[in-house]
Amino acid sequence: MKRKLTLLAMTVFIATTIFAGCFSKETKDTSLEDIKSKGKIVVGLDDTFAPMGYRDETTNELIGFDIDLAREAASRMGVTAEFKPVAWAGVILSLDNKDIDVIWNGLTITSERKEKINYSKPYIENSQLIVTLAGSEIKTKADLSGKVVATQLGSSSVEAIEADTATADTFTELKKFDTFTTALAELKAGRADAVVIDALVGNFYMAKEPGVYATLEENFGEEEMGVGVRKTDEAFLAELDKVLDEMKADGTFDQIATKWFGTTNMIIK
Repeated sequence: MKRKLTLLAMTVFIATTIFAGCFSKETKDTSLEDIKSKGKIVVGLDDTFAPMGYRDETTNELIGFDIDLAREAASRMGVTAEFKPVAWAGVILSLDNKDIDVIWNGLTITSERKEKINYSKPYIENSQLIVTLAGSEIKTKADLSGKVVATQLGSSSVEAIEADTATADTFTELKKFDTFTTALAELKAGRADAVVIDALVGNFYMAKEPGVYATLEENFGEEEMGVGVRKTDEAFLAELDKVLDEMKADGTFDQIATKWFGTTNMIIK
């Protein structure tokens, strides 16, 4: 009887070990296999985040730097890129719920986000710009004392502002809006005194309205951007990093950067 129980225990142990090994591998590779089988990568984005990903004013078509990058990377992986606008404040939840496969839209790499998601290798540099109206008396971060500052809800701008407590604590109010375009509209309307915004985005909108805005020499920090993926999607991330490295090596990154920014200075090689 004891021998039978021992054999039974060994059988259960071996079967459990094999099952666990298969499950572990399946979990690791599921994202990559799923994407290959469905033939597409679903890209989550804020479709007002110009010039990274936004809608053409005439055609309403999604265009932008990250749009071009995602399409090229997907093509090299043998699939297509499908773009899905989501509320930016809930974009990580959309990723975890598998409503999207990646967050690819000027996503700043932050320690807080790293606790929830994994990133591709960083591919572009950015800073948190402070924008005012032309002629404003605000010239330094110290001048923001007693002022109303606006930014985008759920953006890395919020984290950058809140990290500088010495400055943030002096604001009369920090207003958070669904989009940066709304924050800039509040500035133009006089309901905010300054906007903290990603430099890549702020420079784009300021170029469209010359003479309307001004920027401070100081900012709320330098940062890097990457593509966000789920913690479990290790195989997919490895392949994505490989493709992005190839795009940097063969000049594709530089071509796309020149198209959208007129320079390649911000690209991380």
